[in-house]
Amino acid sequence: MKTNSSNPTFESYNRDPKLYDEIFDENNNVRDTYNTLFNLYSVHSAKDFARLNDKAKASFFNQGITFQVYGDHEIKEKIFPFDLFPRIIDGEEWEHIEKGVLQRSKALNEFLRDLYHDKRIIKDGIVPLELISSSVNYLDQMNGFDPPGGIYNHISGTDLIKHSDGKYYVLEDNIRCPSGVSYVICNRTALKRALFGVFNHYQAHSVTDYAENLLEILESVKPKGVDVPNCVVITPGIYNSAYYEHSYLAKAMGVELVEGRDLFVENDFVYMKTINGPEKVDVIYRRIDDQFIDPLEFKPDSALGVPGLMAAYKKGHVCLVNAPGTGVADDKAIYTYMPEIIKYYLNEEPILNNVPTYHCSRPDELKYILENIKELVIKPVDEAGGYGISIGNKLTDEEVEEVRNTVKVSPRKYIAQPIMSLSVHPTYIEETESFEPRHVDLRTFTLLGSDKSFVLKGGLTRVALRKGNLIVNSSQGGGSKDTWVLKNNK
Repeated sequence: MKTNSSNPTFESYNRDPKLYDEIFDENNNVRDTYNTLFNLYSVHSAKDFARLNDKAKASFFNQGITFQVYGDHEIKEKIFPFDLFPRIIDGEEWEHIEKGVLQRSKALNEFLRDLYHDKRIIKDGIVPLELISSSVNYLDQMNGFDPPGGIYNHISGTDLIKHSDGKYYVLEDNIRCPSGVSYVICNRTALKRALFGVFNHYQAHSVTDYAENLLEILESVKPKGVDVPNCVVITPGIYNSAYYEHSYLAKAMGVELVEGRDLFVENDFVYMKTINGPEKVDVIYRRIDDQFIDPLEFKPDSALGVPGLMAAYKKGHVCLVNAPGTGVADDKAIYTYMPEIIKYYLNEEPILNNVPTYHCSRPDELKYILENIKELVIKPVDEAGGYGISIGNKLTDEEVEEVRNTVKVSPRKYIAQPIMSLSVHPTYIEETESFEPRHVDLRTFTLLGSDKSFVLKGGLTRVALRKGNLIVNSSQGGGSKDTWVLKNNK
């Protein structure tokens, strides 16, 4: 359906009336929030956008803003795709999102504290024991242990979509090693460089205050007896898909970026090797998965971790951010229980909606799933990056049968959800040199410390660049947009 646009750049734009378009309303008119921006963009021709797109790509390349894609036989380094048309979220809408994601983060922290201590939520029959005991991310080593500051999920990434009803729904909670925040900041810089002055027409919140807030959060969970904590970021190394982010955040916070080989443990304290001799480390923002952080406790052949690190942690001599064992709470099978978890610990109604979710481990729900695969999205409970997802209406009959057999063999490993209609946003497509609707989601970033919390006002809007694709992850060919959160003028 053509839009009511005199803008030559959008004259070929087709709005799908079945989907929620973030810029054009149901009458094909530009929404009020976007009017000014839309008019500003109308002065640019298609050739201008092609040139600006090349300029943005060059900016990302020159800054080394890349990510790794793992193939069967090789690792490819790619420039993170960036779209020139920003997403705008007004202040009132953002307040709702911010309160909702902060509520979820606090509830998840209480849930983790309970799981590794009294297990009240299990005893009261809210969450089944077998769901926890069968989770590969539940760590017996964390039982009875209180992390410094009482915080488990210091950093949370919450993935949201806007459905065809115009409401936000949470797709999943990420509290192991959520990534993408560096691209939020770099997207803003790239857009400013490509379209200088466009921000003068909007009052949008800054996103450059994330690093200082992250450092405050890290320092707030320092071990007892430490006045000025020494914080570091630990990375698996340059071949990790998010290495750019690791190095970016370390530099932005003014702390050292280290690998496992740069640290050692002595008398249950952690030290960093420096040219001036050993230097004690108090807080470690880890970007290494649980199973690799300490070969004495987990994978004995891990060369990424630090021998003795868990012993130092259990003695309270160092703080690990996020805490080991948090993955049990962002297991997609736990996601279904989030409304009950929020009510149980916070005595509040959930602010954000959950997507209806079916557990393949429940016999009655498994029966429904196996009979209705074509209408569902099947997801592995412990994968990330969009891997392992099967979208029913995109599958051939042979593929449906293959998914059915896979689920029947390991039902605990899968959940199913209805195929949600992710909202679409005009996105510049290089092949056609024009703007076309593409599906988007939003990852927000929440920080919890012992005495403060923070939600970055402007998350990562991810774009499924392939037409009709619902998977927005960069590893699956997705890109991103700058996200503007407008200041309230109350």
